[in-house]
Parts: sequence; structure tokens; C-alpha cells
Amino acid sequence: MKNPELEFSAVFTLIVTVFFSTPSPRLLRRWSRNLVHQPQQYLHLRATIYYLSTSWRQKALAVTMPKPKSFKKDASRQSSTHQTQQSSTPNWPPLRPLIPSSDLLLEPLLPDQIYLIRNFLTASLCKTYVSFLSSLPLITTPGKPKKGEAVRVNDRFQIQDATFAETLWRETALKELVTKSLAEDEQPLLLRETWGGEPLGLNANIRVYRYSPGQFFAQHYDDSNTLSFSSPSTPSPQPARTSWTLLIYLSTCSGGETIFYPEPTRANRNPEPISVAPEMGMALLHRHGDQCLLHEGSEVTYGEKWVLRSDLVVAR
Repeated sequence: MKNPELEFSAVFTLIVTVFFSTPSPRLLRRWSRNLVHQPQQYLHLRATIYYLSTSWRQKALAVTMPKPKSFKKDASRQSSTHQTQQSSTPNWPPLRPLIPSSDLLLEPLLPDQIYLIRNFLTASLCKTYVSFLSSLPLITTPGKPKKGEAVRVNDRFQIQDATFAETLWRETALKELVTKSLAEDEQPLLLRETWGGEPLGLNANIRVYRYSPGQFFAQHYDDSNTLSFSSPSTPSPQPARTSWTLLIYLSTCSGGETIFYPEPTRANRNPEPISVAPEMGMALLHRHGDQCLLHEGSEVTYGEKWVLRSDLVVAR
């Protein structure tokens, strides 16, 4: 708002309404869109409004319902959830049934930048995984990010699991599609140029994301990480780095598109954004690191967006 007094009045009215009445979350988000026009302030406000709107029901219930006897224990478990995530390896469901790699295609959405694998996981397997992942101790990301980080509001689970990473790489069609589909042209260098090196497998850092209505991930870049790669089948550590982000969509929802913003070129000085809607069972690979495209996860408006995340690891 251009008038500071009007802006203060609007914010004050919002805060008073949140704490002394029961507006709907949708109405709160509508107000937030009209309060601030500067992008960074707007994103921080969206995150704040989301937490206010979701905590509203909890406050209302706290007035009418007694606290459970185990309230203090629940709070202590929440504070140690991160340690639990790192120490307890999930009993992942088997990756069955799967579609043969011969029936799948590594589809270039933007050559050398974005590839899709539709039907990478079957619908029944996706539903099995969503049911299983719902039982994990997901943590809601903070509404106010650290300096230099993008605003993100979602629920996540993170675990170091080299065994599951190798299973996801070897038992699905991923390894064959990545290592063979681009080598059919009999150009050995093409494979390494595309993936940034010889593909070794997937990052053992497995992440699970759940985006509910109102949650989003603002514009950002994905970094590349150097690591010492090993797996159950290749236990000897090897110098490596991550080069591509792997996203596996386990559900379909309204909103929640992954939107990429290509860099301008001489041929196209104003390229259109590339939007990828969540599609159950679809895998998305996009380049990260120095050549990563600016991208975002738009706000989910209906349903839930479940994503399984890892990274392609290549030799250094």
C-alpha cells in the first residue's frame, strides 16, 4: 500500500480479527494478497498468514477442550523429531508393481535442463506410498526462513538411507533411462555432458514433502553438493557430486505446479515460464547447481501434493 496509515490499519485489523474472531483461512489469504505489493514482504506475509490461519482452529479447540495428560511428552517429542528422522530408517514399502523401462520414455521438456518420466511409478504404488509416508513424523518448515533462503511452507521428512536410494535407482527404470536412453546415438560424451559426469546413482539424502492447501515454495535455485558416494553394491567411497534434482510426484492436486523461468537468450529475450503440474507417478529431473533454472512450487489450492525427492549423483 502507498499510504502507511492505511497499511498499518489493514495489518492491525487482520491481527485483531485473527485473535478475537474466527475468519476462514481462505479469507485470511485473500486479505494478505491486498496488504503488501513488494514481492519479498509479500512472501513473508503469506507464510505468516498461513500459520495464523492454521493455528486458529487449534486456539479455538484449546478454549473448549482440556489438554491431554501427555501434553508435555508430546512437546518433548516434537523438539527431538529431527534426531528421530536421522536415526530411524523407515521400512519402505516394496517398489511393486512397476512399469518396464521399455514402456517408459525420458521426455525432454527443455533439452539439457528438464526431463519427465510419465508413469514412472504406478498409481497403486503411489497410493501405497502416500499412505505409508503419512505415518512418518513430518516437520512443518518455519515460516521465517534463514537469511538467503527462499520462503517455503510445507511439511517434510528427511533421512539418510543409501539402501533405499539404491533401490530407487536400480529396481525402477531410472538407471536404464538415464544411462542408456541418451547413449543410443553412439555419442559417449553426450551422456556425461548431459548429466554432468558419469551417473553413479542417487543421493542417500531422501526427502519427503507434503504441500497442503495454502502451502508453497517461493522462487529459488537448487545447489549442487559434493560428497563421497557409496552404496550397498559399491561400498568403496568415490568422489562425487549431485548434478540433477529428482522429484517424484506421488499425488495429483490443484495448484502446486513446479514453474521454471528459463534464462533469456538472443533468440528469445523474453521466454515464457515452463509449468509442470503434479501428476501422480511422474518423475521430474531438472539440472541444478550453477546451471539451475530459477523455479518455484506454486501454492496448492486443493488436495495434497506429495513429493519424493533425491538427486542424481555423478562422478567428480
